[in-house]
Amino acid sequence: MLKRIVYSVCGAAIVGLGLFSLFAWNPSIDPVIAPIDTEYSPQIIEHGKTLAAAGYCSTCHTPPGGAPYAGNYEMHTEFGTLYSSNITPDVKTGIGSWSEAAFNRAMRTGISRDGSHLLPAFPYEHFNKMTDDDITAIYAYIMTSVPAVEQVKKENGIPFPLNIRSLQAGWKLLFADTQTFEVNTNKTEEWNRGAYLAEGIAHCGACHTPRNALGGEKYAQMYQGAAIDGWIAPSLTSTSTSPIPWRKQHFYEYLTTGNSPLHGSAAGPMAPVMHKGLSALKDSDVHAISAYFGDFAGTNATDEPESNNILKAALAAQHEQPDQRINEGARLYATACQACHYSKDQLVKGRPLIAIGSATHLDAPTNLINVILDGLRSDQGISGVVMPGFRDALSDKDISAIAAFLRQTANQSPWPKLQQQVGEIRNQPRFEH
Repeated sequence: MLKRIVYSVCGAAIVGLGLFSLFAWNPSIDPVIAPIDTEYSPQIIEHGKTLAAAGYCSTCHTPPGGAPYAGNYEMHTEFGTLYSSNITPDVKTGIGSWSEAAFNRAMRTGISRDGSHLLPAFPYEHFNKMTDDDITAIYAYIMTSVPAVEQVKKENGIPFPLNIRSLQAGWKLLFADTQTFEVNTNKTEEWNRGAYLAEGIAHCGACHTPRNALGGEKYAQMYQGAAIDGWIAPSLTSTSTSPIPWRKQHFYEYLTTGNSPLHGSAAGPMAPVMHKGLSALKDSDVHAISAYFGDFAGTNATDEPESNNILKAALAAQHEQPDQRINEGARLYATACQACHYSKDQLVKGRPLIAIGSATHLDAPTNLINVILDGLRSDQGISGVVMPGFRDALSDKDISAIAAFLRQTANQSPWPKLQQQVGEIRNQPRFEH
């Protein structure tokens, strides 16, 4: 009897392993000669250029100072360091020998031309929601308009057994969302257009949705915020900790100018998303994305008078002078920050009121500390407006004192072990792009 049980278990294991191997295996797709310009109309190629920008393809496939789309952009994850691949039309090291079918399969299922599984840092779950025509347009643009660059991809720093590509098949079975985009008939045409863009090419959930221990998106908490590249991608839903709820017009202003006076500026990983990505879209598309997220934020039920009262209280609080003899953070803030971050009776775009900013109200000080350390360049936030960084001018103690003071002015509970967190954030790999 025991032998029968053992044989049955072994047999089931063998069958299961065989079925998994069958699922994990994918055939290679024959190489082709790269298409020439005349195979695709100028309109399709231009459309592909717009979509490639909206999907931040160059952002993720170009290291600082590197050739566009040639790969080796460094990504730090909880599972090790990843390097993006070369997606230029180079036949030897890029995707120059990929057919349109191979490109489409990679975009939809995360499987390379040779049949190997791509790591889920490539957001194929989102790209799968795109139409075939849109995927074709991106292929046409890359293959006909992006210069071919011969550059070998660096080896990923992922430990065994996570580096075994075939195991990605199991990850896909457990965590990947393979559903195509479906129109929500209960929503407007504008909302659905925004949903298609946000869930698909813009892959907003890849950064703003929390992940489980194995890196899978927690779809039940879609857009409720997550850590990414040493920053916090805040919640875009009604769970947002911002004192003034996000509205459609706030999202639109933020996505078109890099700043919302009531919430803050686009910094860190969000800056290229806005300046190099969504800025390529038509204005109606940005309005659609804004309507989509405005609905997620629950702004249709927001109490406008309450928001106005919060703003008035924050403006009035600026005139209250704290006892600077006992509050070192207030003294440092008055010396280094207040000249710019002060609005007399109403908000001034470009001079954010930090007491109501999203970064001051997050559960972690990550974003606020990052901005104090490194400021904002002219290609972040509002174009042409800069903020100096204080990485070399202020100590961890100084910065923690300023952050504690701002947290206090926002009427929020203190961040724990703040000075320790400042040191950890100062020493983390810096996001560069």
